Amino acid sequence: MRLISVILAAGQGTRMRSALPKMLHPLAGQPMVLYALDAVAALTDQPPVLVVGHGAEAVGEAVGERARLVTQQEQLGTAHAVRSAEALCRGRSDLVLVTYGDMPLLTAGTLERLVAAQKANPGPFTLLTVVMDNPHGFGRIIRKPDGSVLKIVEEAQASQAEKQVRELNVGAYCFRADWLWDALPRVQISPKGEYYLTDAVELAVLDGLRVDAIQLVDPAETVGINTRVHLAEAEALLRQRINTRWMLAGVGMVDPARTYIDAGVTIGQDTILYPDTYLRGASVIGAGCRVGPNSIVEDSTVGDGCTILSSVMESAVVENDVEMGPFCHLRKGAHLASHVHMGNFGEVKNSYLGEGTKMGHFSYIGDAHIGRNVNIGAGTITCNYDGEKKNKTVLGDNVFTGSDTMLVAPVTLGEGAVTGAGAVVTRDVPAHALAVGVPAKVVKNFEEGEDERS
Repeated sequence: MRLISVILAAGQGTRMRSALPKMLHPLAGQPMVLYALDAVAALTDQPPVLVVGHGAEAVGEAVGERARLVTQQEQLGTAHAVRSAEALCRGRSDLVLVTYGDMPLLTAGTLERLVAAQKANPGPFTLLTVVMDNPHGFGRIIRKPDGSVLKIVEEAQASQAEKQVRELNVGAYCFRADWLWDALPRVQISPKGEYYLTDAVELAVLDGLRVDAIQLVDPAETVGINTRVHLAEAEALLRQRINTRWMLAGVGMVDPARTYIDAGVTIGQDTILYPDTYLRGASVIGAGCRVGPNSIVEDSTVGDGCTILSSVMESAVVENDVEMGPFCHLRKGAHLASHVHMGNFGEVKNSYLGEGTKMGHFSYIGDAHIGRNVNIGAGTITCNYDGEKKNKTVLGDNVFTGSDTMLVAPVTLGEGAVTGAGAVVTRDVPAHALAVGVPAKVVKNFEEGEDERS
């Protein structure tokens, strides 16, 4: 049977108290609506239809080509929202799966069970329910003696006896397509002036048709987001789900409750994450690393066997066996080759540090290309900005800078060059030469084979 997915995401989200459309509020590093798209992606090869309203343009930009969008011009209820999708769906499927964009914890496995149940149901649709002691304001499921659904009673209209029912409507449905599109025009307007999709149950019963329901295994999947309190609750549950998945894949966490991993992150086996570590965006962490405590890695790549101690990385790359920290900062464009050591309170921006280079503490390297096995003395700074533009610093292999060297760009130090402590280098230094003073002058050219640093 062909299946098409309709995701309802037109709500205004006024209780979020935010200028940002509700569907775009982030959860584990990505807008919440993307979780609804992820959940249905494996169930059908047809792109889902996303019904949008408030913030439609911004939501469309975030979704891109992952869904076809249709705008619900007036928010007149859930049945009206589904009708908005009819033109894009009718005739394209045998079944229609309807879910909500603000329920990011519903899983593909649960929705697959729902679709399978409807395929076995001779009636027009099957819905998802959950049994919970706290009804959270959900509609109550009233069943017939044969186990099929008689009606859904909203809490505001429920009698005292009906309020004791603990089986609740989750808000996920799988319909037989031909019945759905013919039934929706029959839904009557409510006293609140809206058309409710839940009224489809009564229509099916009036038609003498069977409505089935399957129960959700994990009640956590029912969390819907209407306030920032709900957002934080969903974030905590999602973080627990993500962390559990990575621990089962061989990643160690000293304190999972204080480890924060975005949905788009990849981590290698035998990496250990220490408390208050944040792995964000599309970061990739290799195998056998030690990250944290108190580290942030955002949209960055870390090779195997690295140690990132109490440091920050932003759009940066470190290769294998790199040591950083504590209190290092890699800014956009930083690239540390294998076996680089970066001491505490160092900062690198838009620069490459070659294999085996050691960068002392309290140093800043910006807009530079550093060769292999370079010693960057403590307090070395590239003076890369002249007030109008950024300038390049180049250090050849085996260069040795003394403590507190100022490299006034643009400037190049040749292979094996040495600077004295406190040197202010304003001119290029030849290979195998020693430069000292303010401004620095070449005072010695080393003979081939002579140790420049002796």
